[in-house]
Amino acid sequence: MVRLFIGFAYLILSVIICLPYHLYLWLLSKKDKYKSWYKSWIFVRRFFKGLLLISGTKVEVRGMENLSAVPQDKGILFIGNHRSYFDIVILHTIVDRPLGFIAKKEFKSVPLFSWWVADLGSLFLDRKNIRKGLETINQGTEYMKMGLSLGLYPEGTRNHADEMLPFKTGGYRMAEKSNSPMVLVAMTGADDIFEKNKPAALKKTKVIVEFSEAFYPHEMESKERKEFYNSAPAKLQEMLDSHK
Repeated sequence: MVRLFIGFAYLILSVIICLPYHLYLWLLSKKDKYKSWYKSWIFVRRFFKGLLLISGTKVEVRGMENLSAVPQDKGILFIGNHRSYFDIVILHTIVDRPLGFIAKKEFKSVPLFSWWVADLGSLFLDRKNIRKGLETINQGTEYMKMGLSLGLYPEGTRNHADEMLPFKTGGYRMAEKSNSPMVLVAMTGADDIFEKNKPAALKKTKVIVEFSEAFYPHEMESKERKEFYNSAPAKLQEMLDSHK
Protein backbone atom coordinates (compact mmCIF):
# COMPACT_ATOMS: atom_id res chain seq x y z
CA MET A 1 0.00 0.00 0.00
CA VAL A 2 2.90 2.36 0.78
CA ARG A 3 4.38 1.78 -2.67
CA LEU A 4 1.02 2.52 -4.25
CA PHE A 5 0.67 5.79 -2.36
CA ILE A 6 4.20 6.90 -3.24
CA GLY A 7 3.73 5.86 -6.88
CA PHE A 8 0.42 7.69 -7.18
CA ALA A 9 1.85 10.86 -5.60
CA TYR A 10 4.90 10.66 -7.88
CA LEU A 11 2.63 10.31 -10.91
CA ILE A 12 0.28 13.18 -10.10
CA LEU A 13 2.92 15.64 -8.93
CA SER A 14 5.19 14.97 -11.90
CA VAL A 15 2.40 15.52 -14.40
CA ILE A 16 1.36 18.81 -12.80
CA ILE A 17 4.84 20.20 -12.10
CA CYS A 18 6.03 19.45 -15.62
CA LEU A 19 3.14 21.13 -17.43
CA PRO A 20 5.38 24.01 -18.63
CA TYR A 21 7.56 21.43 -20.40
CA HIS A 22 4.45 19.99 -22.04
CA LEU A 23 3.68 23.46 -23.39
CA TYR A 24 7.24 23.71 -24.74
CA LEU A 25 6.87 20.33 -26.49
CA TRP A 26 3.53 21.34 -27.96
CA LEU A 27 5.02 24.52 -29.42
CA LEU A 28 8.09 22.62 -30.68
CA SER A 29 5.86 20.10 -32.46
CA LYS A 30 4.52 22.90 -34.64
CA LYS A 31 8.04 23.43 -36.03
CA ASP A 32 9.68 20.00 -35.81
CA LYS A 33 7.53 16.99 -34.94
CA TYR A 34 10.34 14.46 -34.76
CA LYS A 35 12.45 16.65 -32.47
CA SER A 36 9.41 17.09 -30.22
CA TRP A 37 8.79 13.33 -30.14
CA TYR A 38 12.46 12.68 -29.35
CA LYS A 39 12.57 15.13 -26.44
CA SER A 40 9.26 13.82 -25.10
CA TRP A 41 10.50 10.22 -25.33
CA ILE A 42 13.69 11.05 -23.41
CA PHE A 43 11.71 12.86 -20.71
CA VAL A 44 8.97 10.26 -20.35
CA ARG A 45 11.30 7.24 -20.26
CA ARG A 46 13.22 8.82 -17.35
CA PHE A 47 9.93 9.37 -15.56
CA PHE A 48 8.85 5.77 -16.22
CA LYS A 49 12.16 4.42 -14.94
CA GLY A 50 11.44 6.24 -11.68
CA LEU A 51 7.98 4.67 -11.52
CA LEU A 52 9.44 1.18 -12.02
CA LEU A 53 11.99 1.88 -9.27
CA ILE A 54 9.18 2.83 -6.87
CA SER A 55 7.24 -0.31 -7.77
CA GLY A 56 10.29 -2.53 -7.29
CA THR A 57 9.96 -4.03 -10.78
CA LYS A 58 12.88 -5.92 -12.29
CA VAL A 59 12.88 -6.36 -16.07
CA GLU A 60 14.61 -9.12 -18.02
CA VAL A 61 15.00 -8.26 -21.71
CA ARG A 62 15.46 -10.86 -24.43
CA GLY A 63 16.16 -10.19 -28.11
CA MET A 64 17.44 -6.63 -27.72
CA GLU A 65 19.85 -7.34 -30.56
CA ASN A 66 16.85 -7.55 -32.88
CA LEU A 67 16.09 -3.88 -32.22
CA SER A 68 19.72 -2.88 -32.63
CA ALA A 69 19.67 -4.44 -36.11
CA VAL A 70 17.08 -1.87 -37.25
CA PRO A 71 18.58 1.53 -38.19
CA GLN A 72 17.93 4.25 -35.60
CA ASP A 73 16.17 6.49 -38.11
CA LYS A 74 13.66 3.74 -38.93
CA GLY A 75 10.30 3.55 -37.21
CA ILE A 76 9.20 0.13 -35.91
CA LEU A 77 5.65 -1.14 -35.45
CA PHE A 78 5.66 -3.10 -32.19
CA ILE A 79 2.94 -5.75 -31.94
CA GLY A 80 2.40 -6.93 -28.37
CA ASN A 81 0.12 -8.76 -25.99
CA HIS A 82 -1.67 -6.46 -23.57
CA ARG A 83 -1.94 -7.37 -19.88
CA SER A 84 -1.31 -4.15 -17.99
CA TYR A 85 -0.97 -0.39 -18.09
CA PHE A 86 2.64 -1.13 -17.17
CA ASP A 87 3.15 -2.71 -20.62
CA ILE A 88 3.51 0.82 -21.97
CA VAL A 89 5.64 2.00 -19.04
CA ILE A 90 8.07 -0.89 -19.36
CA LEU A 91 8.34 -0.79 -23.15
CA HIS A 92 9.27 2.89 -23.02
CA THR A 93 12.20 2.19 -20.71
CA ILE A 94 13.62 -0.41 -23.13
CA VAL A 95 12.98 0.71 -26.71
CA ASP A 96 15.93 2.61 -28.17
CA ARG A 97 14.05 5.22 -30.23
CA PRO A 98 11.05 7.61 -29.98
CA LEU A 99 7.90 5.61 -29.35
CA GLY A 100 4.20 6.43 -29.39
CA PHE A 101 1.14 4.20 -29.09
CA ILE A 102 -2.22 3.58 -30.69
CA ALA A 103 -4.52 4.24 -27.75
CA LYS A 104 -8.27 3.94 -27.24
CA LYS A 105 -10.26 7.05 -28.14
CA GLU A 106 -11.64 7.13 -24.58
CA PHE A 107 -8.19 7.85 -23.17
CA LYS A 108 -8.15 11.18 -24.97
CA SER A 109 -10.65 12.53 -22.43
CA VAL A 110 -8.39 11.81 -19.43
CA PRO A 111 -7.23 15.21 -18.11
CA LEU A 112 -3.49 15.99 -18.20
CA PHE A 113 -2.30 12.44 -18.88
CA SER A 114 -3.67 12.39 -22.43
CA TRP A 115 -1.58 15.48 -23.21
CA TRP A 116 1.65 13.63 -22.44
CA VAL A 117 0.44 10.61 -24.41
CA ALA A 118 -0.08 12.87 -27.42
CA ASP A 119 3.35 14.50 -26.92
CA LEU A 120 4.92 11.11 -27.65
CA GLY A 121 3.23 10.96 -31.05
CA SER A 122 0.50 8.61 -29.84
CA LEU A 123 -2.82 8.51 -31.68
CA PHE A 124 -6.32 7.87 -30.36
CA LEU A 125 -8.29 5.21 -32.25
CA ASP A 126 -12.08 5.20 -32.53
CA ARG A 127 -12.84 1.53 -33.14
CA LYS A 128 -16.57 2.18 -33.61
CA ASN A 129 -16.15 4.68 -36.44
CA ILE A 130 -14.60 3.08 -39.52
CA ARG A 131 -13.86 6.37 -41.28
CA LYS A 132 -12.17 7.95 -38.26
CA GLY A 133 -10.34 4.72 -37.54
CA LEU A 134 -8.94 4.74 -41.07
CA GLU A 135 -7.87 8.37 -40.64
CA THR A 136 -5.95 7.39 -37.50
CA ILE A 137 -4.21 4.53 -39.29
CA ASN A 138 -3.26 6.84 -42.16
CA GLN A 139 -1.89 9.40 -39.70
CA GLY A 140 0.12 6.67 -37.99
CA THR A 141 1.52 5.65 -41.37
CA GLU A 142 2.71 9.22 -41.99
CA TYR A 143 4.28 9.38 -38.53
CA MET A 144 6.16 6.13 -39.16
CA LYS A 145 7.45 7.49 -42.47
CA MET A 146 8.95 10.31 -40.39
CA GLY A 147 10.78 7.79 -38.19
CA LEU A 148 8.41 7.43 -35.22
CA SER A 149 7.90 3.94 -33.79
CA LEU A 150 4.42 2.93 -32.65
CA GLY A 151 3.15 0.31 -30.23
CA LEU A 152 0.00 -1.57 -31.20
CA TYR A 153 -2.00 -4.03 -29.08
CA PRO A 154 -4.19 -5.98 -31.55
CA GLU A 155 -6.19 -7.67 -28.76
CA GLY A 156 -7.86 -4.29 -28.27
CA THR A 157 -8.03 -4.49 -24.47
CA ARG A 158 -6.08 -5.75 -21.48
CA ASN A 159 -6.26 -9.52 -21.17
CA HIS A 160 -5.10 -11.48 -18.11
CA ALA A 161 -5.77 -14.97 -19.50
CA ASP A 162 -3.01 -17.32 -20.64
CA GLU A 163 -4.41 -17.36 -24.18
CA MET A 164 -4.57 -14.15 -26.19
CA LEU A 165 -7.77 -12.68 -27.59
CA PRO A 166 -8.36 -12.58 -31.38
CA PHE A 167 -6.23 -9.97 -33.13
CA LYS A 168 -7.57 -6.90 -34.94
CA THR A 169 -5.11 -6.51 -37.81
CA GLY A 170 -6.12 -3.21 -39.44
CA GLY A 171 -3.17 -1.39 -37.86
CA TYR A 172 -0.63 -3.64 -39.59
CA ARG A 173 -0.90 -1.53 -42.73
CA MET A 174 0.98 1.25 -40.94
CA ALA A 175 4.17 -0.81 -41.24
CA GLU A 176 3.33 -2.06 -44.72
CA LYS A 177 2.52 1.37 -46.20
CA SER A 178 5.42 3.17 -44.49
CA ASN A 179 8.01 0.52 -45.51
CA SER A 180 8.74 -0.11 -41.83
CA PRO A 181 9.51 -3.32 -39.95
CA MET A 182 7.22 -5.08 -37.49
CA VAL A 183 8.61 -6.53 -34.27
CA LEU A 184 6.59 -8.81 -31.98
CA VAL A 185 6.82 -8.03 -28.25
CA ALA A 186 5.97 -10.73 -25.71
CA MET A 187 5.63 -9.50 -22.13
CA THR A 188 4.81 -11.55 -19.04
CA GLY A 189 4.41 -10.52 -15.41
CA ALA A 190 3.40 -6.89 -15.96
CA ASP A 191 -0.08 -7.35 -14.47
CA ASP A 192 1.48 -8.73 -11.28
CA ILE A 193 2.73 -5.20 -10.56
CA PHE A 194 -0.74 -3.74 -10.06
CA GLU A 195 -3.80 -5.20 -11.80
CA LYS A 196 -3.81 -8.61 -10.09
CA ASN A 197 -3.35 -7.25 -6.58
CA LYS A 198 -6.35 -7.33 -4.20
CA PRO A 199 -6.49 -5.03 -2.31
CA ALA A 200 -4.89 -2.52 -4.64
CA ALA A 201 -1.10 -2.33 -4.29
CA LEU A 202 2.16 -2.04 -6.19
CA LYS A 203 4.18 -5.21 -5.64
CA LYS A 204 7.73 -6.21 -6.42
CA THR A 205 7.88 -8.60 -9.35
CA LYS A 206 9.93 -9.68 -12.35
CA VAL A 207 8.78 -8.92 -15.89
CA ILE A 208 10.14 -10.69 -18.97
CA VAL A 209 10.13 -8.78 -22.26
CA GLU A 210 11.12 -10.50 -25.50
CA PHE A 211 11.55 -8.95 -28.95
CA SER A 212 11.27 -11.04 -32.11
CA GLU A 213 13.33 -10.52 -35.21
CA ALA A 214 12.19 -7.68 -37.45
CA PHE A 215 9.72 -8.59 -40.21
CA TYR A 216 9.29 -6.38 -43.29
CA PRO A 217 5.74 -6.76 -44.69
CA HIS A 218 6.35 -4.39 -47.61
CA GLU A 219 9.08 -6.73 -48.90
CA MET A 220 6.75 -9.75 -48.90
CA GLU A 221 4.57 -10.96 -51.74
CA SER A 222 0.84 -10.61 -51.10
CA LYS A 223 0.34 -14.28 -50.18
CA GLU A 224 3.42 -14.38 -47.93
CA ARG A 225 2.33 -11.17 -46.19
CA LYS A 226 -1.16 -12.53 -45.54
CA GLU A 227 0.31 -15.74 -44.13
CA PHE A 228 2.60 -13.73 -41.85
CA TYR A 229 -0.26 -11.58 -40.57
CA ASN A 230 -2.30 -14.71 -39.84
CA SER A 231 0.65 -16.37 -38.08
CA ALA A 232 1.54 -13.38 -35.86
CA PRO A 233 -0.71 -14.40 -32.92
CA ALA A 234 0.74 -17.93 -32.87
CA LYS A 235 4.30 -16.61 -33.06
CA LEU A 236 3.62 -14.24 -30.17
CA GLN A 237 1.89 -16.96 -28.13
CA GLU A 238 4.91 -19.23 -28.62
CA MET A 239 7.18 -16.50 -27.28
CA LEU A 240 4.91 -16.02 -24.25
CA ASP A 241 4.80 -19.75 -23.55
CA SER A 242 8.61 -19.88 -23.55
CA HIS A 243 8.63 -17.52 -20.53
CA LYS A 244 6.94 -20.09 -18.27
